[in-house]
Amino acid sequence: MGASAGEYREDPAHWFDDEAGPVVRPYAMTRGRTSSAGRLRLDLIALVVAEPGEDPEWEQTLSPEHADILGLCRTRPQSVAELAAELDLPVGVVRVLIGDLVDDRLVHVTRPVPPAELPDESILREVIDGLRAL
Repeated sequence: MGASAGEYREDPAHWFDDEAGPVVRPYAMTRGRTSSAGRLRLDLIALVVAEPGEDPEWEQTLSPEHADILGLCRTRPQSVAELAAELDLPVGVVRVLIGDLVDDRLVHVTRPVPPAELPDESILREVIDGLRAL
């Protein structure tokens, strides 16, 4: 006989596929936050750089995700997009975690120059031509 309308067919604690492994929801990693305390705006191509001389004792208090980001940024600067791809986490989660590390002064972020602030190519050519004329 089948289960009645109010009855579970399977153990309710076993709601995910065995092959999926342990499941941690993204909001659990960020404790429900959608932005960091500093409200840091991070572009996908912003580079995250680990600060030199981190304290190993401090690192033991970090979450595994924070420690992973810090470890990746020690070898070379990483973009927000690279970190999200490497850690297989949503970009929004990675942005919050990076914001936490910035707030704790464990990493700093270098932002790309907005296209509107880049010099116009024609101005650069005029400068080069002027230098050649000297």
